[in-house]
Amino acid sequence: MTGDTTVPVLWSGDLKDTLDFYRALGYTVTREQTRPYAYGAIEANGCAVHFAAAPPGTELPTEQVCCLVMLDDVAERHGAFTAALRKRYGKVPAKGCPRITRFRPGQSRFSVVDPVGNTIIYIQRDEPEDVEYGGSRELDGLARVLDNARILRDFKNDDATAIRVLEVGLGRYSAQASTADKARALAALTELAIATGDSERAEELRAELRTMPLSAAERASVATETRAATDLADWLSQTD
Repeated sequence: MTGDTTVPVLWSGDLKDTLDFYRALGYTVTREQTRPYAYGAIEANGCAVHFAAAPPGTELPTEQVCCLVMLDDVAERHGAFTAALRKRYGKVPAKGCPRITRFRPGQSRFSVVDPVGNTIIYIQRDEPEDVEYGGSRELDGLARVLDNARILRDFKNDDATAIRVLEVGLGRYSAQASTADKARALAALTELAIATGDSERAEELRAELRTMPLSAAERASVATETRAATDLADWLSQTD
């Protein structure tokens, strides 16, 4: 005897458009019903999601977190979805609906927003349970600010607040912070500038980073952070 199975039912919007989007991601459409009412279903890797029309007069929210999908290799899935969406749209849809959120090495989740605004969050099955949402209490000063910004960027997809947190943190803690942490903050702001489409600000931050008096060891320690903006720009600019 098998256990219970939960199947999320999301709003369908234009059912054909919604199902075509998930087909592009590699899902199999297992049901596409238009009469007597619209109803659809998709499935991949043993995971099913269903879609139903909203009740008459219901105004759908622009975006809504609807379900979580736990998987074994979140990086591999993000790469597969990126390739599929680039093939369908000619570039990575990173803003509006539909879209996919960016992914950094070591990240444990990402989101896909479909044409209706349904959001599915894909999460690494062994993601740590003790993630500190809002800045680890074991850190202080600019190091804690950086951790808080990481949570806002990677878990809450709130780039605008992450930018504000970093800018305020640099103003408050710059005098006592290590040079490496200041470089990390500038690198994070550079990546966020690329993500929000502010290329002019990104170039200003890159120029400031280049003039920082970092030792070879310090530059090596922040290499991943300083490379993130370039990696993101490449991800966004690649076309099919």
